Amino acid sequence: MPVKTGNVSLNTHGNTDICDITRELERLVVESSLKSGTLTVFCPSSTSGLTTVEFEPGAVADLKRMFEELAPSGRAYAHNATWDDGNGHSHMRASLLGPSLTIPFVERTLTLGTWQQVVYVDFDIRPRRRELVVQMVGE
Repeated sequence: MPVKTGNVSLNTHGNTDICDITRELERLVVESSLKSGTLTVFCPSSTSGLTTVEFEPGAVADLKRMFEELAPSGRAYAHNATWDDGNGHSHMRASLLGPSLTIPFVERTLTLGTWQQVVYVDFDIRPRRRELVVQMVGE
């Protein structure tokens, strides 16, 4: 089976910046010339993650609030004592999501639900330039 690799470039703001990357993934599937298969998107970062959500202001705000409640930014983290970089909460939040997501595609269309978008969440404490790896396997 053919394998095609692409990337998604992002300039993020940090601090639980949530970016809808659905359109970029759809574009990569179409450009791949693969008709059906699976797409995996991976973020090579320990302070960010991927998930799906309905990308609308209320759900985005709820998602940000949930992460602040689960891993508060003001809490003491052993990571901060080790590195003194203040982003211990960023690492803990990213570990809850994970660094990758796999989505099937059929007839060059991602099989997402009607209200489901793919989002990249950058938890780090400062703006970053991020490069996501997208790999598609199919026929």
